[in-house]
Amino acid sequence: MPPSASSRYPMAPAHDTWLRMTPEERARVVAALPNEVTDAELSPPEGDLHFWGKVSALDTLRGHFRRKGRAVYLASELPVYYPAEPRFAPDLLAVVGAEDKVRGKWVVDHEGQGLHVVMEVHVGGDRKKDAVDNVDRYARLGIPEYFIFDRNVPSLLAYRLPGLGRKYVPIVPQQGRYRCEQLGLDLQLENGKLRFYDGNALLLETSELAERLEQMVDDLQHRLEDETRRLDDETRRREEAERRVAELEAALRNQK
Repeated sequence: MPPSASSRYPMAPAHDTWLRMTPEERARVVAALPNEVTDAELSPPEGDLHFWGKVSALDTLRGHFRRKGRAVYLASELPVYYPAEPRFAPDLLAVVGAEDKVRGKWVVDHEGQGLHVVMEVHVGGDRKKDAVDNVDRYARLGIPEYFIFDRNVPSLLAYRLPGLGRKYVPIVPQQGRYRCEQLGLDLQLENGKLRFYDGNALLLETSELAERLEQMVDDLQHRLEDETRRLDDETRRREEAERRVAELEAALRNQK
């Protein structure tokens, strides 16, 4: 969004103004900030490639951190209000240490911290917004890491703030993987799909976990069926042996 447009939309107050407010005044400000952004502030719809690009990442990360018991708040297209800044709603955001609960917006001063990781999924429209404008903006806001998943190429670009700086430096991939220090994970493109790794372990989406669980259940069922057949065969053999022993004993008694 161009700076001249910022006055047309609600913004959070400047930080020094926030500090001068009473708790009641702050609560009223937070309640008044909308939980949605306008169509003019968003990129136009970009179909399944864009939708599944962000939803798959959100699903994978949310499942991983819940299983780990690690507090990481994740959201997609959530309105974000930095002090005295035009609001924005990134495709994916993460805040480490924040409770993963349902929110309608993220107000930085109210929450006590800004975003730690942002990812934008690019499919169509103005690539300059994600690859140039947001690189400058997110760095200026102090967001430690920024990833751009371009589904057209496909490609992955990654940036990190050096220390207390306000200008991103590119994250250099190591054997095709981009390290996300904030989340403690690696990102990699595989056949055009964005995948996450915890060390050497691939993080699976919910659907993939369900398929793997279903396969495990099928394998267990087959093993149980095989074991049942084996036990049935053993039972039949034992009963046959017992029957023959009984016949032999009867024959011996008849000979006496």
